[in-house]
Amino acid sequence: MATKKKKKHQFPTAYTVIIIVLLLVQLLTFVIPAGNYATIAYDTSNKDFVVTRPSGKKYKEPATQATLKKHKVNIAVKKFKDGTIYKPVAIPNSYERINLKKPNLWQAINQFFTSQVQGIAQSVDIIAFVLILGGCIGVVHANGAINSGMQALSKKIKGKQVLLIVLVMGLISLGGTTFGLAEETMAMYPILISVFLLAGYDTMTVLGTIFLGTSIGTMISTINPFSTIIASNIAGVNFARALPLRITMWVICTVIGMIYVIRYAEKVRKDPTKSVVYDQYEEDREKYLNDADFNKPANFTWQQKLSLIIFGIAFIVMIWGVQQKGWYFTEISVVFLTAGYLMAIFSGLSEHKVVQAFVDGASDLLGVALTIGLARAVSIVMDDSHISDTIMHFFSKQISGMSPLIFIWFLFIVYIILGFFIQSSSGLAVLSMPIMAPLANVVGIDRASVIDAYNWGLGFISLVAPTGLILMSLMMVNIDFNKWFKWCWKLLVIEFVLCLVALGVGLLVY
Repeated sequence: MATKKKKKHQFPTAYTVIIIVLLLVQLLTFVIPAGNYATIAYDTSNKDFVVTRPSGKKYKEPATQATLKKHKVNIAVKKFKDGTIYKPVAIPNSYERINLKKPNLWQAINQFFTSQVQGIAQSVDIIAFVLILGGCIGVVHANGAINSGMQALSKKIKGKQVLLIVLVMGLISLGGTTFGLAEETMAMYPILISVFLLAGYDTMTVLGTIFLGTSIGTMISTINPFSTIIASNIAGVNFARALPLRITMWVICTVIGMIYVIRYAEKVRKDPTKSVVYDQYEEDREKYLNDADFNKPANFTWQQKLSLIIFGIAFIVMIWGVQQKGWYFTEISVVFLTAGYLMAIFSGLSEHKVVQAFVDGASDLLGVALTIGLARAVSIVMDDSHISDTIMHFFSKQISGMSPLIFIWFLFIVYIILGFFIQSSSGLAVLSMPIMAPLANVVGIDRASVIDAYNWGLGFISLVAPTGLILMSLMMVNIDFNKWFKWCWKLLVIEFVLCLVALGVGLLVY
């Protein structure tokens, strides 16, 4: 008698995880009342302030410091005029419930599907970048540049594998803490996967190196204009005064992250069965190393070398543009599209092969592109339902009147919760800082501590929040979310405790 084979339980895919989160948020819209804070924004065309009441009614006021003082917005007016504060800022003590009719079942179902389409439409700049990037990688693969490059690299990295992790993770973390390097790291996975597998590591090591690098960097932000600087400006404090503690915290967290990744990576290199993703170990090597024989002498043609040089220059230009020129995904996409044209000309491939390679490469990252759009749907539902401000108002009421240490620890946890729903660092700063920063004066602590709680709470939850970068990163390396959590949960505990300790130290230092 044949025995029935037990079905292996599989964790839901990235798509399903996002859909589950979207459904949960959709349910919250039935429970959480709608409400808004009034906001104030600078109109660059008319050179005045536009105040939007919770009801949505707008009126103009002079763009003066007196106007800001009247609304208890503790920000220098020049920060609005020079573009440092470019989003509407919430006005303290202005929250009001709004009369927004709760959707019926049919309207909720319609919103559920519509938000996903809108999310894809609103993410078209990031999606274009991902698809163009995939196309470029397809061309580099097609002319054999990656295989030949890895063959040439194979002898040079023997005995120096650990340096790969230290160098890559250190540079990415530095980019994160200084200018918010995050989504741009998507471009690094396709190339570094092959390099790390060649070094004897697994895809989890690649994910840990790149994603932890950017997460730690953006979490312990020092001079990142999209988080620390904008939050400091809104809170009315000088970000430079708190730099010594933040730099120290960044160094400690980056080193701990490196040690965590290196210990695991070396264990896997010595014994592949220790890999968290051992069930796909051979499949990954076959997919990314393409059965290349690294014992053969490398036949590295000038076309292949030039293709890799062009691709590398595109990375350098991208980082320079983001840091120095404030480029976003449209400009970055143009850089890689230009690189794609140049690689097509010098690849040595026929026109048909170039086009096919570009299309195949783009299709490989189509799943990542769709995930980005679906993740955006969560924030669309929250915005349309006007529940973000209500959540913020609720937590601001809970934390007033606490002792300084309990206040700052609880605020850190509040930002972890808020960061689960609002993964935009600048968006969370302009929404929360005008409300949370004044509470520091009530409990008698420096506002710099509030900025640390905001940064570290948002950064901490970004390690696992489905609304953030993690699901897209997981799809780049074909790893399930449960395996990621199994791998990183100990680091989460370490970082959580470290943040609590550092926040306590901040009360003494600031």
